[in-house]
Amino acid sequence: MTNLADVEAAARRIEGRIRRTPLVEAGPDRWFKLEYLQHAGSFKTRGMMNKILGSTVPEAGIVAASGGNAGLAAAWAARELGVPAEVFVPVTAPPVKVAKLGRLGAKVVRTGNEYAEAYAAARERTGALFCHAYDDPAMVAGNGTIGLEISEVTDTVLVAVGGGGLVAGVIAALRDRVRVVAVEPVTSPTLHAALRAKKPVDVRVSGVAADSLGARRVGEIAFELATDARIESVLVEDDAIVQARQKLWDDYRIVVEHGTAAAYAALTSGVYRPAPGERVTTLLCGANTDPADLG
Repeated sequence: MTNLADVEAAARRIEGRIRRTPLVEAGPDRWFKLEYLQHAGSFKTRGMMNKILGSTVPEAGIVAASGGNAGLAAAWAARELGVPAEVFVPVTAPPVKVAKLGRLGAKVVRTGNEYAEAYAAARERTGALFCHAYDDPAMVAGNGTIGLEISEVTDTVLVAVGGGGLVAGVIAALRDRVRVVAVEPVTSPTLHAALRAKKPVDVRVSGVAADSLGARRVGEIAFELATDARIESVLVEDDAIVQARQKLWDDYRIVVEHGTAAAYAALTSGVYRPAPGERVTTLLCGANTDPADLG
């Protein structure tokens, strides 16, 4: 099971190659971790860099499947490390993310209507190092380095969940010291459904955050860690996600994608109600989005 020692080893491995992103006050006992300022626009760059640096990469380079952010992280890390990258994305992937993949030098293969189908196609690619978007110990440990940067000011951290690679890393870094609350859209409740079923199960994927929180099934690593740590899982409606994203822009001039706003929606919608004096950090994990719909 991925643990704090793994996260600390990842931190040493990727030091100097990723950004230590800002942790800013957002009001009394409220903080934002601005991980959307990470290289390639999301937390996934931490895990991807740790995965590649800790692996033997063949001449063909790396291959990844992604709704967008993992692919961008793979493309950016591969470019920085001088290895080829091929990224499989569903045809529904946002154009802003697909265009950026090309600019980063990755070969882009568009296939399937959702992440699961792009993933299946990517797994058929041979000769390259496959980099799983979330269910991989190296990815989880790299993602968990975020937790090392927020522990001193935090009682509780709100984490958006898709496949679970981020929440798994945060649990590994912070369990028994900080309360970890998983936040998912009602329309894509992978971890919530798994915890209820006591095993990972397939869920239907839809809604405004499906491009980044659109995994059909939570990863085994995330399920194992969430179950063992007995973390809390809450669900937010799509309308609450849209409103939270708009509120981040209106109140703080922060632009994030809908999947990221899901974490903040737990607070703004009242699904998670902190106790008096409880110090809460909302992890703002990605901003690969088109801001045109923000008024």
